[in-house]
Amino acid sequence: MIAIGKASRQSGVGIETIRYYEREGIVPKPARASNNRRLYSEHDVGRLRFLKRCRELGFPLTDARTLLDLSEGDGEDCQSVKEMAEIHISNVRDKIEELRCLEAALDELTANCDSGNASCPMLSQLRTAEGN
Repeated sequence: MIAIGKASRQSGVGIETIRYYEREGIVPKPARASNNRRLYSEHDVGRLRFLKRCRELGFPLTDARTLLDLSEGDGEDCQSVKEMAEIHISNVRDKIEELRCLEAALDELTANCDSGNASCPMLSQLRTAEGN
């Protein structure tokens, strides 16, 4: 059994994030030492690593929690995992398209900029443009 600092270093998850996961019931509350300090097992650290990897892949915390629950269930539900991943892929593709549109809009705005102008066309456009 290890303390929270070591669990944080081994999992790559910050101490405050670990505490948050515990408060929200995403991971079970750990055992406590006689001095009331949290004690973590290798299994606990594995859970934290799993959540960290899910978050690195961009899964929302609710989905990461569901995936963790599925991974620890009696029978892994591969179809549910696949469906979640496909929804996430679709959301990522939508976000990529939004970012491409943002890039094009910024390219258009900056293309109108001339260094040395007293009046900046980009700032003028930002002042007068209506929101989309």
